[in-house]
Amino acid sequence: MRAKPPYIAYVLIFTFAALSGTSVLAEANPNIAPVEIVRRAVRNEVTSNQASGAHFSFKDEKRTPQLSQTKLMVETSESTAGLLVMQNGHPLTAQQKHDEDARLANYTHSPQDLRKKKRQEKEDTDHTERILEALPDAFLYTRDGTESGRQGLGAPGDELVRLNFRPNPNYNPPTHVEQVLTGMSGHLLIDTTENRIAEIDGILSKEVEFGWGILGHLDPGGRFLVQQADVGEHTWEVTHMQLSFTGKVLLFKKLGIHSNDIYSDFHPVPHNLTFAQGVDLLKKEAAENPPGAVEAERKANQTAENHRAD
Repeated sequence: MRAKPPYIAYVLIFTFAALSGTSVLAEANPNIAPVEIVRRAVRNEVTSNQASGAHFSFKDEKRTPQLSQTKLMVETSESTAGLLVMQNGHPLTAQQKHDEDARLANYTHSPQDLRKKKRQEKEDTDHTERILEALPDAFLYTRDGTESGRQGLGAPGDELVRLNFRPNPNYNPPTHVEQVLTGMSGHLLIDTTENRIAEIDGILSKEVEFGWGILGHLDPGGRFLVQQADVGEHTWEVTHMQLSFTGKVLLFKKLGIHSNDIYSDFHPVPHNLTFAQGVDLLKKEAAENPPGAVEAERKANQTAENHRAD
């Protein structure tokens, strides 16, 4: 769904890219073993991801220690297109707009680069699927109450079962992709009405090595948070992703990932939309809704709500 740089593929494996799916009822019956709740949800996540042909446009608001960016995104039949519209709280300068147009034009005029981009997105999706399939066996689960789904998390009003997890000492990861699970502890929130994973919040409780430490390692204390929600008609999308990891790659190169992404404003688009058509759609949306004006309106509305609250 959202392409990631190859060198952090092991870390960003929880970006679900879960799209539409059928609702399979799974009552929050206390007699159902926690691992079975996870297994049902994972099965539905994988099935939904493979069966879905739904595509969306949406907004990605990213924050890192160095900068903040707002992008308009759209999923197309060829790859996901993204148009940068704001940086550090300001609309793009003329030069930045020129550079962004040139970057997107390179994909539309270079089938080879576009195919390479699509292959990378497919690899990320495959990694995600392998991790999802490993969840029932990689962890030991215990119940920890319930909470209600809300806007941006699960389906509003649905019961979310909270399951705490810790590494299963008997789990042997088959590849490097699943290796990160051996050092993770945290919790899942599972929507047992939709059989979907609404949240994964995990922390590295120990150092995790790849390739006996030769390929690299992740330091203890690293954290990821991924949330999903029903964005309409039982269609689920990632709505929030927070990552904080440090470590090393190939023994010497330091690795530092600190980012926070909010995904919102989901709207369905034709499933056969080409990349070039997607770029045109994004540019049209940016022209009709200038980012500076939208941000000013949002702040004005927030100020008005605060005054009413006072």
